[in-house]
Amino acid sequence: MSVMDLRLEFSLPPWLPRLAATWHGGDERARMDFVIRAARQNVRECTGGPFAAAIFAQESGALVSLGINLVTTERLSMLHAEMVAIAFAQRTLGRRNLGHAEHPALEIVTSVEPCAMCFGAIPWSGLRKVISGATDADARAIGFDEGPKPKDWTRPLIERGIAVQTEVLRADAKSVLEEYARSGGIIYSPCERE
Repeated sequence: MSVMDLRLEFSLPPWLPRLAATWHGGDERARMDFVIRAARQNVRECTGGPFAAAIFAQESGALVSLGINLVTTERLSMLHAEMVAIAFAQRTLGRRNLGHAEHPALEIVTSVEPCAMCFGAIPWSGLRKVISGATDADARAIGFDEGPKPKDWTRPLIERGIAVQTEVLRADAKSVLEEYARSGGIIYSPCERE
C-alpha cells in the first residue's frame, strides 16, 4: 500500500455520543462543567488523555460538537480535544469557517487552555470565543509539553476579535489532570520513545 492510498480515520469511544446527548443547555460555568465531565470520563474509560473541548453556539448554548483527546488511543499527535471538536463542528456544519457573519457566533470551551497547536487552530477556524479551565502551568505540572506559544496567549486572540475567558472552574479541571497522573496515564511529549 502506498502512502497515497491511506485514508485518515479515527474512532470515537461509544460513551462520547451518549454524554453529548445529555447536554440540555446552560451558562458558561455549566458548559465548562460539562466539558470537565467529558475529560474525567475520558480518563476513567482509558480512552485518551485528560482533556476535552466542546463547541457551543454562544447565544443559545446549543452544543455543536464535543471532542476529547485521542492522542494515545489513536496514536495521532494532532488529535487534541480542541482539534477533534473543531473538526467535528466543521463537518457537522459543512463549512471550514466557523465564524462566518451569517451564522451564529460559536465558542470553544476547553478543559485546559490550548497548547501551541490548538492555539494556532482557533483563529483559523473562525471561533469567536475561547473559555478555558486549567492553565498551561497545570498541564506542565504533571509533565505535558504544551509547546511554544506566547506567555500572554490571550492577547493575540483578543487582537483578532476573539474573546477569551480563562480559569473557569480551574480547580475542577486541574483535578482531572491530577487524577490522570495518579492513575499512571501516558504523559506524552515530542521527546518520548514509543
